[in-house]
Amino acid sequence: MSDPGTYEATDRLKDGTPVVVRAIRPDDASGVLAAFKSLDPQSVYTRFFTFKKGLSDAELREITGVDFDRVVALVVTMPGEGGEKLIGGGRYFADAAPNAARTAELAFMTADGWHGRGVAGLILQHLTRIASEQGVRRFEADVLAQNQAMLAVFRRSGLPMTERPDGSVVHVTLSLDPL
Repeated sequence: MSDPGTYEATDRLKDGTPVVVRAIRPDDASGVLAAFKSLDPQSVYTRFFTFKKGLSDAELREITGVDFDRVVALVVTMPGEGGEKLIGGGRYFADAAPNAARTAELAFMTADGWHGRGVAGLILQHLTRIASEQGVRRFEADVLAQNQAMLAVFRRSGLPMTERPDGSVVHVTLSLDPL
């Protein structure tokens, strides 16, 4: 079993743009902050379910200082001015004890200007590979019903999926068990 904390792979977006998908690191804080600042208010709301103007130092530490035993967080980067440019990220939070039906909660963020290019779908593919190795059998996510783009990512994933509407939120479950 590979170490998710050192995960790194080269890949391509839907349009052929070469990218690197890798484990998040504490030194990604400035890239996460820059990506967050690029988001319009609606994108912030669909990710955090609330309007936020910024991320606190504590939130940045929580986002980038991951305990890879329970959380697997990946970023998608590409070469940019002065180094890597972070264009998206995703993570899962696994329940504490490995068991036959281990579950993990998903979350994603794509920098504005990169929506619709396959960033979230690519992250989901990589997270699925890692989660399967780690004994996760099911992903769950709460998605705002208006966030049709994220729901489409889940529907196109090829994973068996159920959706349960609950007011303005859709609870999504993706099965990682082989058919």
